[in-house]
Amino acid sequence: MKVSDALNSRRSVRAFLDKPVPEETVRDILLAAGRSPSGGNLQPWHVWALGGQDLERFKAIVAERIKISPMGEQTEYNIYPPELKEPYKTRRFKNGEDLYRTLGIPREDKAARLKQFANNFVFFGAPVGLFFAIDRQMEPGQWSDLGMYMQSIMLLAVEKGLGTCPQEAWAVWHKTIAEFIGLPPHLMIFCGMALGYVDPEHPINNLRTDRADLSEFATIRGF
Repeated sequence: MKVSDALNSRRSVRAFLDKPVPEETVRDILLAAGRSPSGGNLQPWHVWALGGQDLERFKAIVAERIKISPMGEQTEYNIYPPELKEPYKTRRFKNGEDLYRTLGIPREDKAARLKQFANNFVFFGAPVGLFFAIDRQMEPGQWSDLGMYMQSIMLLAVEKGLGTCPQEAWAVWHKTIAEFIGLPPHLMIFCGMALGYVDPEHPINNLRTDRADLSEFATIRGF
């Protein structure tokens, strides 16, 4: 598979088949993604992969805690800037509207939207849940390195016939995650990621989000 094909076909999958992913496949992806670049070769990424009974136990814990704290435990960082400006604000709004439209959920049906959002916390039915953490000492440059590692995982997953969904939503359960996986205190949870086989029949997986024209973000000179 060409890299350009993997990049173009990758999407945030929000409905997975009830089909297990072999541990060897998960290991191969995580190891191969380790060739991602990082400044000074720090390789600042840390990842946990949950599957099988461990994943089910974790989801059961979260389900019970959601009953007590529906909004989670807050986050240790701002997922989005508090005052998101244009054009980012409009892009985020449209993304949400396009997503719920695939499910036929109107804007005024808040209950249905919250129910769909809660699917984040069962990894959208994926058989593998990944958690990513970074050392609290690290700076923005190393956070970008972690992002490149995650991107490599997502592209390698496509190559193996799998789908993924990066999930910053998991940041609201960082304490629960840390407790379950035994996260050392010097590490900080960034996000989660669902990994598994795409459900091709589910309408939500038909969503293809927009991308800005090159002229909106690139300046090319001297050619």
